[in-house]
Parts: sequence; structure tokens; C-alpha cells
Amino acid sequence: MMLRLLRILWVITRYRLDTLIPLERLPWALRTLFRLSPLRLVPIGERSRGARLRLALESLGPIFVKFGQVLSTRRDLLPPDIADELKRLQDQVPPFPGDQARAVVEDELGMTVALAFARFDPEPLASASIAQVHGARLHSGEEVVVKIIRPGIHRVMRQDMALMYRFARLLTLVPEARRLRPVEVVRDYEATLFDELDLHKEAANTSQLKRNFKNSPLLYIPAIHWELTRQRVMVQERIYGIPVADVAALEAQETDLKKLAERGVEIFFTQVFRDNFFHADMHPGNIFVSREHPRDPQYIGIDCGIVGSLTREDQDYLARNLLAFFHQDYYEVAALHIESGWVGENTRANEFAAAIRTVCEPILEKPLKDISFGQVLLGLFQTARRFDMEVQPQLVLLQKTLLNIEGLGRQLYPDLDLWKTAKPFLEQWMRERAGVSGFWDSLKRQAPELTRQLPELPVLAHQALARVDQETRQRRRQGEAIGAIRHQLVRQGRRGRRLRLGLLLVALALAWQPLSQWAAGQPWPALAAAALGLLLLAWH
Repeated sequence: MMLRLLRILWVITRYRLDTLIPLERLPWALRTLFRLSPLRLVPIGERSRGARLRLALESLGPIFVKFGQVLSTRRDLLPPDIADELKRLQDQVPPFPGDQARAVVEDELGMTVALAFARFDPEPLASASIAQVHGARLHSGEEVVVKIIRPGIHRVMRQDMALMYRFARLLTLVPEARRLRPVEVVRDYEATLFDELDLHKEAANTSQLKRNFKNSPLLYIPAIHWELTRQRVMVQERIYGIPVADVAALEAQETDLKKLAERGVEIFFTQVFRDNFFHADMHPGNIFVSREHPRDPQYIGIDCGIVGSLTREDQDYLARNLLAFFHQDYYEVAALHIESGWVGENTRANEFAAAIRTVCEPILEKPLKDISFGQVLLGLFQTARRFDMEVQPQLVLLQKTLLNIEGLGRQLYPDLDLWKTAKPFLEQWMRERAGVSGFWDSLKRQAPELTRQLPELPVLAHQALARVDQETRQRRRQGEAIGAIRHQLVRQGRRGRRLRLGLLLVALALAWQPLSQWAAGQPWPALAAAALGLLLLAWH
């Protein structure tokens, strides 16, 4: 653990990543600290700042490369030189040797490469943070790609995740950071990241996504060869599309970029709301465009190792929140956050709505095509600090994917109107969900369970009525028993009073002679008081 931390610090020093920090935006104390840092004694070298950042992320391993891949999709948030360098992290990570790749394939398949393939290319087609891809041909003549997990990657990733957990636990000591729920976010990230190390899971995700978009003009998913797929090796149909980031090639074949960008948004919302199963790693290195029908472009998706889904409740809340933002109905946004439990139930909706309005109104007053959904999310998070809104880990993956899609769409077509493209889809989905068709779909989903339970309904009704009748009789018997006990207590009370009176009379008879002598010498008020006291004693 300590060695890994020291290595991270060494890489930061070696590539002088401190120079990427905008000192002018820091408080004067931190600015002074950085200017006096011994890191400034290390020469920067001739490499550009983008190249130094890319090389540092590559040196630190897959988790840091993933971070760079996410950054590379948001060219609107990065300087062009850094964005161009980080783009290389999508499929140009330094590969591992071909003989190691061959050894992993033979170990996983339990046969030689020559027996499994008619041809296996030792040079990879692409190399990413977790795996690399080699071209091959099956004995049937079909061209395929072979995806192979990097050797020894589990150990490095475990070390990095341990560091992330420690950092997340340190953040929980800061009250303002606690609402971000850093440990839960890291836990969710760990689960999705390690799912990528099991290519069986990726193959299953790929098959599901292919089935969801079967015969769709929007998205094509290449087929899996299950007989040659294992945990560390996956064989898949080879595709020959244009990388979505190669805008020059897309323009050369006269691709309708506006339609392509809008279809990307449509694919995202279709996956989230229609299928509730979305590709959550849609960076440009995983997306291609078919060379056929450029005026009616179709996406090709690969690398389905990270997927996401939502509960039906989160789907509803998310759709209603987005529509409320589209209509600038801030009170509805606030009410939905309170209703869903994303903010405290004691939060006043009108105060929360006013705070959201103050932050978002300047953004939403711009033309729709100039509005970044990322800016809206950032504004909402800034507002959250006042109302202790917690980050929802189940939505983090979705938010990352939506930001990726927005960044990709604006790269293809800068005038993309994300809001205008998404609004009709969401309105239609809400109508279907709340209308007759939504009720019918829900009924069909529950039909097997209802079919199983319907024959049992008469028996269940009879049992319920029998239990009610039994409970009624039992309550009646309990009432009668309580009445008998009360009557017995009353009788015992009367008998006790008579007994006390009898004893009192016997005592008076025995003590009459002394009492008569005493009474003869007393005035009448004393005698009356004594008589009243004897009567009260006899009564009680």
C-alpha cells in the first residue's frame, strides 16, 4: 500500500502534474505553498502538458486511465491540447507483448491458438486500460476479434482501490464532503470496474444489448462466439466502422452529423427508459459508425463491460425531474427531491425551489442549444450544499454516461439541442407509463404471478374469513372472562366491607364498658366526630 502511494507521488513529481493546477484560482495560502514546493526544482522537460498528463495516467494504471477516458469525452471542459492527448487513452494505451496474449488465450481455451483459429494476429488492433484486442480468423472463414485481459492487472487494481477507499474514508471526516457519500460511490465504482475483468459478464451484457436493439436502425451490436469465450478471453464478430471521433472521415463520406448526434441521445434515453439497461462506458473508443447509409447513420457499439440499470422508482423520479427542468418548474424539482428522499424530509420545498431557481435560471435563459446539461447538474450540486442533499450512488453511473453522450454529441454537431431532442421522448415515455398502455404492460409483467395466485384466491379468502371469525370469537370469550373477573372482584369487595364491619362491632362490644366510661366524660362534638370516623372506617 505504502509503496503504491509512493509510486503515485513519484509519477506526479516526474511528470510535474502540479503545473496543471491553476494557481490563480487557489487561496493565497495554498498558492504560496505550491510556489515554495520542492517539486519546482524538478525540470518540466520538452513534453506538452497534455502529453505529461496522458503519460502519467498510463503509468499509474487502469483506474487512472479510465479517469482520463472520461475526461477526454468532455472537450467543452478541457483545453484542446489536453483533450487531444487524453483522446489517445481510448484505444492507444501501450500494449502488452503478443506472446503474453497468446499464452493467455491458450491457457483460457485449453488448446493451442492454431487449433482455435485459422489466423491469429500477434500485433493488437487496439489496446486499452484493461484489455487489448487482436484480429483473428476462424476456421470457418469468419473474421473475428479476440479480446484479452491484461496479465497481472488484478493486483494493481486492488492496490488502487484500497487507496481510493482510504481517501474516501478521510473525506467522510469533512462534514461538507460527507453528503457526497464517497465510500458508497467508490464501492459502486469498484463493482463496475471489476465486472470488466470478467469477460463472461461482458459477453452476457453484449448479448442482452444486441437483443434489445435487434433490427434497429439506431444501433448495431456485434455477435459473441460463446464457444471461444472465457473469463479472460472473448471472441466477437469483427466490425469495420468509422471511429465516431474521426469527424473528418465521417464528413468525407457525407454522414448526416446532425442526425447522428440526435440518434446518440435517442439511443441513451431508449436504453435508460425503455430497456432499463444502458451501456455505461460510451466513450468514443467504444463507438463506431457504420459505413453503410451515411445519410441514415447507424452506430456500432462495442465493449459492454460496464452497464447500468435503475429501479422503477428511480426511473420515474429521473424522468419527472428532467421534464420539470425542461419546463423550468423548480418547485416540482424540489418536491421530487424531497419525495424521493434525496434531500431531508424537513426541507421546505419553496426554499429549495428558490435556491435552484437562483442557480439555474441564468443558465436556462440561454438558447437551448447553448445549454450544457453538465452545467445544470453542477448548479444543482452547488445548491445541494445548503440543503444537505446526498449524492445518490445509483445515479452516478447514469450521470457520467449522460455527460459522455452530451460531450460526444456536441463534438459531432456543436449546435446539438440535447433538451429539444430528449423532451419529446421523455413526454411520450411518461404518457405510456401513466396511461392505459402502461397499466396493461404492468399487468402483463405480473400475469404469471397472478395466474399462479388466482386458483388459490377462494381458499385464501375462506382462510381469511375463518381467521376473522376465530379472532372475533376469541375477543368475545376474552370480554366475557374479563367481565366475570370484574364481577368477582366487586363481590369480594362487598364481602370484605361486611367482614370489616362485623369485626368492628365485635371490637366495640368487647370494649363497650371502657368506651362507655370514656364517652360519659366527653362533650358531644367529640362524640360526633368519633362516630363519623367509625362509619368511614366501616365503609372502606
